[in-house]
Amino acid sequence: MRTVGFPIPGKEQELRRALVPDDLRLVRDPSALVFERGYGAPLGCDDASYASKGARIGTRAEVDACPIVCDPKPVVEASYYGPGKTLFGWVHAVQGRAMTDLLLRHRMTAVAWEDMFEGGRHCFWRNNELAGEAAVAHAFLQWGHVPYDCRVAVIGTGNVAMGAIRAAERGGCTVRVYDALTSGRLREEIECYDVIVNAVLWDVTRTDHLVYESDLDRLRPGSLIVDVSCDEAGAIETSRPTTVADPIYVRRGIVHYAVDHTPSLYHRTASEAISGVVARFVSDLAEGRPNPVLEKATIIREGRILDERIARFQKRT
Repeated sequence: MRTVGFPIPGKEQELRRALVPDDLRLVRDPSALVFERGYGAPLGCDDASYASKGARIGTRAEVDACPIVCDPKPVVEASYYGPGKTLFGWVHAVQGRAMTDLLLRHRMTAVAWEDMFEGGRHCFWRNNELAGEAAVAHAFLQWGHVPYDCRVAVIGTGNVAMGAIRAAERGGCTVRVYDALTSGRLREEIECYDVIVNAVLWDVTRTDHLVYESDLDRLRPGSLIVDVSCDEAGAIETSRPTTVADPIYVRRGIVHYAVDHTPSLYHRTASEAISGVVARFVSDLAEGRPNPVLEKATIIREGRILDERIARFQKRT
């Protein structure tokens, strides 16, 4: 039985937590889980609420020493990386060269939440919906316009897009959706919209874009682009990731919003959704039991790349 450490996330304004106390009842041996002191504070949960369910409370050093670390949004500056360890969270190694290099250097294993699917559905589908909902809601506030009477184009048909559509329609927007087959038409019709929402995770090996910088000139000045996927120069050529503290910037007269962890804005709801999934898989991870979902989501094993997408991106960069 290996211990699993739960550090307080180091990412700016990351308030989501991987496990809530009530879900520890789903874990076979909660004593294998070590939570950093103050872990549940953003959820209104004190250390005793975890300890009373059988989990351990430790210092950051004790959490970092665990062979498995569970962090929803790991950052390369974190202190828990080490030889032979396992990282369990949204790793995004396909998109991030620095993260990949760090994992390879330490010969670590990475089990990526973004690649966890069960029965054809993404395990963290609810969090993805919240990403779309929170991004649209927050972007409109930052933009300074009420949503009703706005014409919105949403690129994508997955969970993120569903959340974005829900938020836009709830605000009174007129929404049109572009899928993989019709996304090319958006550039032909781009001047019809006040807001463009990208909810497509971009293939990092692609060199084209769905919206080019030159397309911005056809939008009305002051229009809004919400890039929920926020892949730098990805589907949206002019996109770059932003933060909750500094969420927008202007390029060619067009407001851009690209916060890369918007579910944290709804951190209580998101934590509950995440926790229900983590609680079902963390025991198998700690015990080393075979689990097809975890095995398919293992993108790097002991410093060896298993995901061909990472290998292709490494070659390209």
